Amino acid sequence: MSANVDLNNRPDYDQVLQDIADYVLTYRITSPEALNTARNCLMDTLGCGLLALRFPECTKHLGPIVEGTVVPFGARVPGTSHRLDPVKAAWDIGCIVRWLDYNDTWLAAEWGHPSDNLGGILAVADHLSQKRVANGEAPLTVRAVLEAMIMAHEIQGVIALENSFNRVGLDHVLLVKVASTAVCAKLMGANREQLLSALSHAFVDGQALRTYRHAPNAGSRKSWAAGDASSRGVRLADIALRGEMGVPGVLTAPQWGFYDVLFSHTNKDLALKPEGQRQFSLSQPYGTYVMENVLFKISFPAEFHAQTACEAAVTLHPQVRNRLHEIEKIVITTHESAIRIISKQGKLANAADRDHCIQYMTAVPLAFGNLVAEQYEDDFHAAHPIIDELREKMVVVEDPRYTREYLEADKRSIANAIQVFFSDGTCTEQVVVEYPIGHRRRRAEGIPLLEDKFKANLATRFVGQRCAEIFALCKDQAALEAMPVNRFVDLLVI
Repeated sequence: MSANVDLNNRPDYDQVLQDIADYVLTYRITSPEALNTARNCLMDTLGCGLLALRFPECTKHLGPIVEGTVVPFGARVPGTSHRLDPVKAAWDIGCIVRWLDYNDTWLAAEWGHPSDNLGGILAVADHLSQKRVANGEAPLTVRAVLEAMIMAHEIQGVIALENSFNRVGLDHVLLVKVASTAVCAKLMGANREQLLSALSHAFVDGQALRTYRHAPNAGSRKSWAAGDASSRGVRLADIALRGEMGVPGVLTAPQWGFYDVLFSHTNKDLALKPEGQRQFSLSQPYGTYVMENVLFKISFPAEFHAQTACEAAVTLHPQVRNRLHEIEKIVITTHESAIRIISKQGKLANAADRDHCIQYMTAVPLAFGNLVAEQYEDDFHAAHPIIDELREKMVVVEDPRYTREYLEADKRSIANAIQVFFSDGTCTEQVVVEYPIGHRRRRAEGIPLLEDKFKANLATRFVGQRCAEIFALCKDQAALEAMPVNRFVDLLVI
């Protein structure tokens, strides 16, 4: 036989896919902390989506692809009157919940926002619940939504712990697509073979490049990329449930597989298989770890690596607000990931560019005492040249301890420190914030503020009586878990 002939021995599904499928199909969630955190995550995610509806650049993307389309048992988009097929509804829900970059985050070798998976989860659960009721069957309950969220968080987060997709130029929404595919396929009734098929196609897909998150191309695609990924998960689950065959060796196939084509060539730190192929490093089994440790964005709609910098800047605001033009230098001490992702000099082209710039996200609260979504917009930036004046005086330096403790499992800090130096030789103290208000270590302090944030976001869309009804339900773990999904979504639409 010629050495150039490929051996056509169809393999078993890659073990990575089998582990995900078995977790989704067999794991039973019993952790009260995970379920409680998932409830808070659901509140915060929905609230951020409602707030995003105030921005026309977001709402222009919403609604049916073909105007006037009528979808039986269509999934609803919270805060709107749209009733869409589950794939487009997942896109829309994912778009609104990510638009302002203002809810949960997971930071590790890869970073991302596991709540992005709610786009697919809620769309599928709402559609199926309406269909079941019409057929005289019991609808899904919100408990099923919370469990799917916990599992999606876990899949995305555990893979992210030791595997850096950004270092090979791939965007983290790849993991949203994989996680959404898995949990949406389960909600839709997939068996093991169908779920494996769907997962394999999630890796076969071409994957998004990170270029739209970085200078000089940063732009608003980063605000809808996750909705796109979650909706693709719903589509792939549907394809598999129709009986489409999978691609068993999608990861490990020599030359043609994901590892060889997209992952191995620059990920020198990844584990080597015996035959020399680099593969994912998975340091722990799937459980409920990620949801229990997820980070909430509570105080600022800012990329998470800058959250503690914003908090430090707010602390310094009273000391500098009347001396802004006397400032000679501002030193931001941070961790390596922040420098790599969000440290920028030069002109910032748009709101998406600004909310991924640590210098901008520090300058605004130094000057104004807070940071809100409207302060990223073009008109605000143009009206306040002091922001760029302060940016030009900033020096960003790395503290190796901050970098090290960012990755340590028992810490997972996101530390930043700010110190301001004046032209007369005086300076402020260095204000250090190592753990943001949304960190697990600050849950008791953070959750009341998260609830206040949710109430404020509800009020941007609904009358007071509806706001009170939704909030009371979301505060009651048992009542919320027992609520049929279609009735829950009834409360959230216009």
